[in-house]
Amino acid sequence: MQTIEPLPRRSPERETPGVDGTFAKVAGPLALLITAGGALLLLPALGTAVLGVTNGAWYLSRSSALVAYFLLWASMICGVSITNKLARLWPGAPTAFELHRHTSLLGLGFAAVHVLSLLGDTYIGYTLAQLVVPFASTDYAPVWVGLGQIAFYLLIPVTISFYARKRLGTRGWRTIHGLSYGLFGLTLLHGLFSGTDSGTAGTIWLYWFTGSTLLALTGYRVLAVRSAAPRRAGVGASPPR
Repeated sequence: MQTIEPLPRRSPERETPGVDGTFAKVAGPLALLITAGGALLLLPALGTAVLGVTNGAWYLSRSSALVAYFLLWASMICGVSITNKLARLWPGAPTAFELHRHTSLLGLGFAAVHVLSLLGDTYIGYTLAQLVVPFASTDYAPVWVGLGQIAFYLLIPVTISFYARKRLGTRGWRTIHGLSYGLFGLTLLHGLFSGTDSGTAGTIWLYWFTGSTLLALTGYRVLAVRSAAPRRAGVGASPPR
């Protein structure tokens, strides 16, 4: 009698969607590659040769700043959609969480490119100390540039917290992630009042769209939490006599 061997069980990693598997392996090295590329473009001559324009580091800084801002918004949208249950409709909570994590990581990489490439900018001529120390830049919009620097420093622990969630615990995780709203607001102010592209129609619409959608989803989250609180309180209540 011929025996039929059972099929090998698939590992959980193979059953997870592509966002949780392939993208998870690519996002980290890609962020490091983007940062390394920005570091190479610190040399004005190399930046000009690669981009084919004068003061290529300035164009790199502008473009990477807008990409970093969009990725930060996308990360927060995914995070809010998980907490207000909208992610259940699309694309699903696990996928939304992975997008939430990796867009934050990529946003940090592009933000690093934005900062480092300013060292090669020949227009303002930032020094390393002016880029590292908040409000140390006195030549160009020191207050608004300083707010952007603080936002960058806040983004670092928020991104790292994804990989230390178990050690932080639920309360620590929520506390650190609460910084996201502050850093988004600081980033928006930084872009509005110190970004050289803030006067263009496309950038204005980008700021309006991202700010209003995040505000709307956050408001929906608050209402959902408040409406669910009485229901949770009634579950454990004793029936009337």
